[in-house]
Amino acid sequence: MNEFTLLISKELALPQTGVANTLALLEEGATIPFIARYRKEKTGGMDEVQIGKINDLNEQLKALAKRKETICKTINDLGKMTPELQQRIDHCWNATELEDIYLPYKPKRRTRAQVAREQGLEPLAMTIMMQRERDIRAVARRYVKGDVKDVEMALKGAQDIIAETVSENEQTRQQLRNTFLREAQISSKVVKAKMDSDDAAKYSDYFDFTEPLRRCTGNRYLAMRRGESEGFLKVSISIDNDQAINRLQRHYVRGYGECATLMAEAVEDAYKRLLLPSIENETAAAYKQKADDEAIAVFSENLRQLLLAAPLGQKRVMGVDPGIRTGCKVVCLDAQGNLLYHDVVYPFPPKGSKVAALSRFSDIAERHHVEAIAVGNGTASRETTDIVKELAIPVFVVSEDGASIYSASKIAREEFPDEDVTVRGAVSIGRRLMDPLAELVKIDPKSIGVGQYQHDVDQSKLKKSLDQTVESCVNLVGVNVNTASKHLLTYVSGLGPALAQNIVDYRRENGAFTSRAQLKKVPRLGAAAYEQCAGFLRIPNAKNPLDDSAVHPESYKIVEQMAKDSHCTVAELVKDKQRQQGIDIHRYVTADIGIPTLSDIMKELEKPGRDPRGAAETFEFDPRVHEISDLQVGMTLPGIVTNITKFGAFVDIGVHQDGLVHVSKLANRYVSDPNEVVKLHQQVTVLVTEVDTQRHRISLSMRDVS
Repeated sequence: MNEFTLLISKELALPQTGVANTLALLEEGATIPFIARYRKEKTGGMDEVQIGKINDLNEQLKALAKRKETICKTINDLGKMTPELQQRIDHCWNATELEDIYLPYKPKRRTRAQVAREQGLEPLAMTIMMQRERDIRAVARRYVKGDVKDVEMALKGAQDIIAETVSENEQTRQQLRNTFLREAQISSKVVKAKMDSDDAAKYSDYFDFTEPLRRCTGNRYLAMRRGESEGFLKVSISIDNDQAINRLQRHYVRGYGECATLMAEAVEDAYKRLLLPSIENETAAAYKQKADDEAIAVFSENLRQLLLAAPLGQKRVMGVDPGIRTGCKVVCLDAQGNLLYHDVVYPFPPKGSKVAALSRFSDIAERHHVEAIAVGNGTASRETTDIVKELAIPVFVVSEDGASIYSASKIAREEFPDEDVTVRGAVSIGRRLMDPLAELVKIDPKSIGVGQYQHDVDQSKLKKSLDQTVESCVNLVGVNVNTASKHLLTYVSGLGPALAQNIVDYRRENGAFTSRAQLKKVPRLGAAAYEQCAGFLRIPNAKNPLDDSAVHPESYKIVEQMAKDSHCTVAELVKDKQRQQGIDIHRYVTADIGIPTLSDIMKELEKPGRDPRGAAETFEFDPRVHEISDLQVGMTLPGIVTNITKFGAFVDIGVHQDGLVHVSKLANRYVSDPNEVVKLHQQVTVLVTEVDTQRHRISLSMRDVS
């Protein structure tokens, strides 16, 4: 077991063997979805979350190891490395502790203490720190020479050295960190010059706000910091400075006399000038990271739910991007999502009317045999939906977040070079109904609108997390290799942009794939990539039914043996539940294949190629409400969950402004995480508890609502 394995195993409370095997697979280039799905025997059945944590911690430890190399080189170059110091660095795997060890040796700007040392005042500083000298001024006179003009200057220089020494003491820094952790208050005040502006109103909750930092939730922290960055708020993190200075002085000041007085002054200077700004910034950065991680986790979970939303499937769909003045952009798509027709319909004055528009919608739907209608949820969505509902065709309201981003993107231009952005946007809305996952992978996840503060958090962390979420969802569902776009294939385990393009090119030149084995003929798709991707690619109507399942080709021989032992073909075994139930999987255990993989194989044989997503459902808003002015406290209304945060869920009730169900009002019990109760795009029933038309805020409750 290497040191990383032991550290990760201890930190995550996971078996050492499983961690070691997982790290080995990751080093070999295996993806997280592949390891989680097809290497359960090696990992001990770890899921993607656990494997992801192992991967992240491994990367952190690698970065820390590189940092230690840099630190050791610097200290060695200074000639100050000792065996004890080397041992401390070697055994330290905490980034904060490591930087504390390094701090006294770290190259820094020419400090006041450094100047004093160059003037030869370090022995004087050490004498003061010992606090045994009765006549320190007499001692200080010996140092009055060169640039040191008098006793006062000598003593002041010595105090500068003491202050820096105190500020670089590991124990002192950790004690102050603990004080901030226990006692720090976060406060925000409004910038008076801007408090009356309309944009400042959204931060009104924080115009005069104070709470213990340890109780400050991530969303509140990010809200205050955003208000600060926009110039509306002043935010501070503070502790009782007098109390903190007294504690430090009690630790460092011993005895009486002038040495003790000089020492107390130096400690106070160390606190105010060096320690406080450093630990304050460190604390702010730590809480920012904590808030970022919390926001990114919420964003990733919301994205997962959105990507795994129920698809309508292969139906002929009319996509409608509603508009009042510019009309409704209408497209018709075939069952494969290809554009058949597009037009603009004007249901609203002054260019049109409801009666004429209904007739036009009806004509288009009949001519193109439309089986379902997807209406974007933006401006005029409610009014447009009310019109097309009269066609007696199922109508679905679809989120259009990010559709405009897609319509102007390079991807959209490649797909529809001859169409304008309005047509492309309507196509995206229609396709989102048919298969949300296949369409949404074309859009930057940050543009899909299912998170908060996405522009305020660490962007590299956010991108990594969202990319992993997309990859996880794509591989969970599986991909039809004969219909998938290049963009969808890119996220398949082991592929990436280049191989995804090669698959599309091969498909175009040679026709549809008829077997998974044929993938080996794709240029540059070697054995390693094939191993990683094959189980996640589906080939409907293939000669071998396993090619349309999640059974990996490396396990085909096992299924073939099962079929042989059952006196039937693989195709017959897939269709015959009774034969499947008669199989004793323990007979097929080998050194490499265990019960976890065999159990997964049996699940696939039962429902080969099954889609883990549900079925799309239609929805209708309450006909009594269309605007926020129509709402009355006490109304019970149907709604759709549009966003989930740590503090609650936002629900669209059809009035062009989402309402908030606070986490405390999600259920008739304590709820720690809103995801325990609701999911994105879930249809819910809510009670209107408060309406603030001036601030466009609607408070809702799901308690005691049936």
